[in-house]
Amino acid sequence: MTTKMEDSPSAQTAAVERVEKDSMGEVRIPAGMLYGAQTERARRNFPISGVRFGRRFIQALGAIKKAAAEVNSELGLLDKERSEAIRSAAAEVMDGALDEHFVLDIFQTGSGTSTNMNANEVIANRAIQLLGGEVGSKEPVHPNDHVNLGQSSNDVIPTATHVAAVVAIGEELLPGLRRLAEALRAKAEEFDDVAKAGRTHLQDATPVRLGQEFAGYASQLEHGIRRAEAASRSLEELAIGGTAVGTGINTHAEFAPRMVESLSREFGAEFYEAENHFEAQGSRDAVVEASGMLKTIASSLAKIAGDLRLLATGPRTGFGEINLPAVQPGSSIMPGKVNPVMVESVCQVAAQVTGNDTAITLGGQHGHLELNVMQPLMTHNLLESIHILGSVSREFADRCVAGITVNRERCQRFAESTAALATALAPSIGYDKAAEVAKKSLREDKTLREVVLEEGLLSEEELERLLDFRAMTEPGIR
Repeated sequence: MTTKMEDSPSAQTAAVERVEKDSMGEVRIPAGMLYGAQTERARRNFPISGVRFGRRFIQALGAIKKAAAEVNSELGLLDKERSEAIRSAAAEVMDGALDEHFVLDIFQTGSGTSTNMNANEVIANRAIQLLGGEVGSKEPVHPNDHVNLGQSSNDVIPTATHVAAVVAIGEELLPGLRRLAEALRAKAEEFDDVAKAGRTHLQDATPVRLGQEFAGYASQLEHGIRRAEAASRSLEELAIGGTAVGTGINTHAEFAPRMVESLSREFGAEFYEAENHFEAQGSRDAVVEASGMLKTIASSLAKIAGDLRLLATGPRTGFGEINLPAVQPGSSIMPGKVNPVMVESVCQVAAQVTGNDTAITLGGQHGHLELNVMQPLMTHNLLESIHILGSVSREFADRCVAGITVNRERCQRFAESTAALATALAPSIGYDKAAEVAKKSLREDKTLREVVLEEGLLSEEELERLLDFRAMTEPGIR
């Protein structure tokens, strides 16, 4: 059960309150909390899910505020003392030292204004502390006039989303995908000489090598890596500098390019200013695009996981061609049962990412005129998808794929038994005769080789040549 944020430890233990004012009047705020009146109103308005923005997003918000204080100081718009205090406070936000003060639900104002003000108020009050002032006084640091200088929620939140996602893709998703791709490629090489029955429509088909199947899985991951890299590139374009509606009102002409440069240095990325700020704020197309690529990666993982589950079914009553590592007991009632739990975890992640993408796609359709109003939801879902895909890829590689073993005799028996071997005989004995032989082998529960030799259709030498599994799975070497 999710704990509502109104029941958070900070709220429960606050014995003393302070009173702050905003444009709507007085607001009582728990003592010890660094957020201000606007955050408290939003906290009361949105006790919806208990789900807050994660560490990546808060880190990105802190980085934006830190960079803004530096840039505004360079531009002569913010004095050195305030700038240094804001930068120090923002650095604490980046490091996670002030996370308890970020208390808002993701289901809030669609622009994310509440969370932007949460950051502004927390950083302002922490800066006031650092300067020896009184929390809540807005002196000598004001959340709007100083921390939010040259910015609007409408360009800050999209910028924080992109920055957080780019960093998360680079630090979480790509390493996980690369580790899984390497594990699959290693198994492809290990199993290259293992012949087995191919299957189409879940019915017997012509033989393949187990290594070829794993090479296909590795290729899916390698394609996924390229998709993740492309998603990251599409998110490197930043909306900062557009302020309220994309016109850049109340910001310096040099603010956006300097912000982009500062954020690029901070994270070792290649961010750049939006080509068109109206597009960058009125739409969330880059997020929708990136999410679609994540969904494709999830689909790949689900296909691979599903195949491994099928190949490992049994161990005595299924395919039983491979063995997945036993990582935990599988049943509370059946002693000794072991289940493919890592595979099941992958499939659940794939389902969650697919659901996240659906919400993101719908959210992308709510870019009404100059502003999209589904940003908190879209941001949360995008970052969650990146995180869980990266995590499950890493664990799947280490706890499952790396430990897979093969049952060679079973694979060989299935390769010999498939009636689809008749396909290799068709050029020599004709399609119709090959079909008769295939049906007879099934009807009499004999191998194709036995039926052909019984009927004298081919010599044993010719049959051996035609049913060479290596040549059959690599026609170019015939």
